[in-house]
Amino acid sequence: MTNTSLNRRAVLAAAALAFPALALARASAQTAPPSQAGPIRFKGWRGAETDAERGYFEVPEDRRDPGSRKIQLGYVRFASTAVRPGPPIVYLAGGPGGEGTGAATGPRFPIFMALRAVADVIALDQRGTGLSSTIPGRPASTRPLPLFTQEGLTSYFREELQSAWADWTRAGVSMAGYNTEQSADDIDDLRRHLGAEKVDLWGTSYGSHLALSVLKRHGDRVNRVALSSLEGLDQTVKRPARTDAYLRQVDALLGADPAARAAIPDLPALMRRVHARLEAQPAVTKVMLKGAPAEIRMGGFGVQMLAGGLIANPHTLAMLPAMYLALDAGRTDVLAPFLGDVADLLNLRGMPEAMDLASGISPRRLALVRREGRSAVLGETLNFPMPQLLGAIPGVDLGEGFRAPMRIDHPALLVAGSLDGRTVLAEQDEVAAQFQRKSRVIVENAGHNVFEAHPEVQVLLVRFFRGEGVADTRLALPPPTFKVA
Repeated sequence: MTNTSLNRRAVLAAAALAFPALALARASAQTAPPSQAGPIRFKGWRGAETDAERGYFEVPEDRRDPGSRKIQLGYVRFASTAVRPGPPIVYLAGGPGGEGTGAATGPRFPIFMALRAVADVIALDQRGTGLSSTIPGRPASTRPLPLFTQEGLTSYFREELQSAWADWTRAGVSMAGYNTEQSADDIDDLRRHLGAEKVDLWGTSYGSHLALSVLKRHGDRVNRVALSSLEGLDQTVKRPARTDAYLRQVDALLGADPAARAAIPDLPALMRRVHARLEAQPAVTKVMLKGAPAEIRMGGFGVQMLAGGLIANPHTLAMLPAMYLALDAGRTDVLAPFLGDVADLLNLRGMPEAMDLASGISPRRLALVRREGRSAVLGETLNFPMPQLLGAIPGVDLGEGFRAPMRIDHPALLVAGSLDGRTVLAEQDEVAAQFQRKSRVIVENAGHNVFEAHPEVQVLLVRFFRGEGVADTRLALPPPTFKVA
């Protein structure tokens, strides 16, 4: 999952290096107050525009609490061009915390447009995001900056979350309602609002996690699903050993380049060396803080989290070797492009943290993660602040019934990239095994953002949602060219 914490913001920062327009995607999600529901001119990717409709519907903030307030959720509908449209295709953004409307402004925009040939396409902003921003923002913290070490960042985020949760609760927000089950129920309420008997689901990363909950709770109202970068209901926290295996795969790719191999004989060993030294002696690192120059003390834990963002996609994975060589030489200035303004890195939005806390982790998986994390290259950082926030807010965990696997008989198209370092293929395989009527599309050398990585994926998505048969497919992209200077 990918948004609020340091490594998750690194995913966004790294994406912005390759696609500068993505840096504006959330800010330009074309939000508007409910009074402005209706036809709009939607601004998409690289200057493209299209007619669309902005809409809103109302749901309880926490259906388990009769006293909770009602909140309005927003979406953008791209009307179908088909003579006989199929069930509406609802896009489920990743994160948690990503915005469906924001995704539609980026490189996925052409897919939204292509799918109109099948049905209406709904870019939903999940509760607590974008058009559905229902949690009030908080001013940047005035607390001293933490050490960017495991102890420093863990204690900072736990204390900040507890303080923010209390503030939001006093403001009348039912924070316990920000969980994946409530969000799954929102999808069924959206279906009713649209007047549809069933919906199709199209989701990625956390969006697949949400889709699984929709299938578990409202499966009879779902027609078919296309999901990428699968994240199971007990995979909020990824297994460190699986990330180690992925890094060995990356090291093998690095070995195919003689110059890169000469500069870095063993990438995981280099990474471990940097982490250990910086965690023991955090280095002064120049950053921006609230728009002004400042300094932090960067530990190995902070670097591990940044690396967890870079390994998401090949174009940022390619930057990893050069970053570690520079850090090994004592140059922390290389971190600046990924850190941005530290005040943004350290703030809390509420929705992402609450969703992850509620999804939680089973005791068995937690024990496995703890055991593997002690010796893993990235430790337990890949999904920070989970599992570090466990127990910070009592009573919000959705429990083992939520996380339990299930048998899924819906037609499914499952798409994955072989170089996805966020939801590695071995983890995705466990989720895919639950689908009984699936077609898998594996894109060699694609990463976490696989839907737009290869043009044939869009073609397959359209065919699938039309109800056509799609065979298991392997597509290929060139391997990344690693930077060592």
